[in-house]
Order: sequence, then C-alpha cells, then structure tokens
Amino acid sequence: MFERPGRGERAVLVHVTFRRQSEQADLQELGELAFAAGVTTVAKITTQRDKPDPKHYIGQGKLAEILDAVSLHEAEVVIFNHELSPSQERNVERFVKCRVLSRTGLILDIFAQRARTFEGKLQVELAQLEHLSTRLVRGWTHLERQKGGIGLRGPGETQLETDRRLIRDRIMAIQKRLDKVRQQRGQSRHARTRAEIPTIALVGYTNAGKSTLFNALTGAHVFVANQLFATLDPTLRAIELTGIGKVVLADTVGFIRQLPHTLVDAFRATLEETSQAHLLLHVVDAHDEKFEEHMHEVNQVLADIGANDVSQLTVFNKADLLVGQGFQSGDCERDKDGKITKIWVSAQTKEGLDLLREALQGRLSIETIEGSVYLAPEQGQLRSQLFALQAVLEEKDLSEGGWKIKIKTTKYHWEKLCQQYAGLASVFQGKDKKRG
Repeated sequence: MFERPGRGERAVLVHVTFRRQSEQADLQELGELAFAAGVTTVAKITTQRDKPDPKHYIGQGKLAEILDAVSLHEAEVVIFNHELSPSQERNVERFVKCRVLSRTGLILDIFAQRARTFEGKLQVELAQLEHLSTRLVRGWTHLERQKGGIGLRGPGETQLETDRRLIRDRIMAIQKRLDKVRQQRGQSRHARTRAEIPTIALVGYTNAGKSTLFNALTGAHVFVANQLFATLDPTLRAIELTGIGKVVLADTVGFIRQLPHTLVDAFRATLEETSQAHLLLHVVDAHDEKFEEHMHEVNQVLADIGANDVSQLTVFNKADLLVGQGFQSGDCERDKDGKITKIWVSAQTKEGLDLLREALQGRLSIETIEGSVYLAPEQGQLRSQLFALQAVLEEKDLSEGGWKIKIKTTKYHWEKLCQQYAGLASVFQGKDKKRG
C-alpha cells in the first residue's frame, strides 16, 4: 500500500465516456466530490471507449497520459469517475506509481470525514470494511505464504487470511450494534405511531438545500454548506402544524447518482426513517440544469430502500435564482382534489414557506370517525374510555337506560376500541372523515 496523506492531496481526475451507454457519469460532479473530500484537482483526463479495458479500464495511451500528469503535477492520487475492480485498481497503481481511487472509494472517504455521531461512524466503518475486504490483497502480497519451518509451525494461516478473518469479525460486531440501533429506531417510530405523530422525511439529491429548508422550518441549526454530502448524520425535530399538531421532521443524507450499494446497506438503519415516513418532501434544486436526472436518481434509491410507495410532495428549492424562467417562490401545482403536489420555495430567503406549511397540513390529513353510538347501562367502562380519549362531543341519556353519545375520534383509536369491545361497530352510526 501507499502512504496516505491527509487533506490537501493533489489529484488527477479520470473520466471515460462510453459510446454505447445512454446514462453517462458526470465529470463536473466528480470535481464537486473531490472538492468535498478536500482534494485539489490538478488535472482532468477524459477519453472515449466502447467498453472498459479488462486489465486497466482505459487504454495504454491514456495510462501514459495519466503517468505524465502525475509526474508533472506531483499528484498523490488518481481518481476514476467509475467503479474499478480490485485488480484494475492494482494494475493502474503499478503503472502510475501512486494511489488510485474509484468513485465509491471517494464517496466513502467523504462519509468518513463527515460522520459525527456514534451511529454514523459505525455505518461508515461498516461500508469501508465491506469495500476493503475485496482489496486486501493489495497490502499483503508480500506475506502471502504459509507459516512454517522449525519454531514457526502454527495454524498455517496466511497474514492475508488472518486479516480477512479479523475484518469479518469486525463486520459482524458492527452489524449487531446497528441491529440494536434499528430496534431502537423502530421503538421510537412505534411510539410516534401510537401517539399519532406523523413523520415527514426530507429526501433529495445531495446539495439540493435539504438542511437549509430543515433549518427554516424548524429553527434548528443543522450544518449547512455548499458541498456534496454536507449532511450525513440524520437529525429529527418536532414542529407544530395548524390543524395537525406535532409533526416530526427528519433531515436525511443526500442521494447521488450510483450511490454505492455498500453505503445503502450500511445506512439502512437510518434510511428506514425514510421508508417508514408518512410523507416525503422531495427537495429539488430548481436552479440545477440536471434537476430531472437528479429526481430520477433519487426515486431509484427510494425504490432500492422500499420507500417508493410513500406519498411525495415535490419541493423545488432555490426558486429565488429562477429569474425569468416561468416559476417563482410561492408558485404551486395541485391535483384534482385541490392538494398541492409541487411547490416552488426559497429556503434561503424563506419565500413560499407559508404555502409549504399549508401544503403539509393538506397532505397530512388524519382519518377520523364521527357519529353516534348507543351504549347500554352495563357499558360504563367503554363510556369512561370515550371521555378519556376526549372523543365525546355530546351525550344524551336514554329513557330505557344507557346513553346516546355523539363521538369524534381518530380511526386508529376507533379500531382499537372495536377490537377491545366486540359488537361496538354494530351500534355505531356515522362515517369516516378527513381532518387537516
């Protein structure tokens, strides 16, 4: 392995355009990722191919060009905007005589720098170990021989095998800890469900302005920066919405094109907040020329984590930068029922946020039950429970005994009462409604 210096490394970026592929990697995005990792880009090398070279990913001519750039600029790392196999990374490293990183390795490095909470650090370490486990041979080729000889006879395990076993054990230990985190998050979600507190998760492409919007809605002070993956650790805050009450808002990690599967798996405990939310605020950078592609990428990741069926409200952020483009802060689109489906806001200037809160109220309408029940004299316990739930609107004593009670309660509590008291549904006269 090569010595790995800290921040401020000089890097050569390599980008390949494949003629037969419809979806291409983005060189500008690679530059932004490198900047977010604290890397100084000294050269960019591009090329076109029909398919990757199995040995070096690129051709010999471009390899020589990279070597010249590394020597000229004294670069310490070469970063590919693609996924290289372990053998391709090793082969290119031997040729250019410096460290080589794939796109996944770069993103993992950014995540390692940004993790602050204990849970976030565990998730990043898990992703790094799973990525590293296939690349261990790079560091241990000189030790790949069995222990043996007089006084050295042992279990016959190579250093490489020992390291793989240690990594495997560490991965299992981290997974057990993250399982506990998942259980704790599940208990918290269950408690919010029982208390009928809706959860709204902010999702979107990285650097779309989710954290700025989160701060504007909650009054929090989550770290904000004009960088990819400025937010890594999830943050939850409670806000009050008129007609709804308390709502939990969750700020989540941003998505990106070709988000590494190791990261998706490692962050599953965190991403479950997204899949279990009542509503997703899909935050889009309206000023970005590629916002439609980014929306597609986000929806693809949501499908991967099982959150594609969760209701979405699309929030086009940075609308203050849309000068003469047909939309401005406060504009919206509604469906046939009058509910807002798309809204244009500026989290920076807070324009359009009042309309956004109105949209949230409409989208988080809670199902309610309203009507009358006839209770016999012996059903006093049920009567007491209805009062305890503050569900009684009006009560009338019946001449034959018992009560006629006009009630209004949530569908959740009504279904619980019907399970507890057999025959309750048969004495109910009323209908379902929506509140919000």
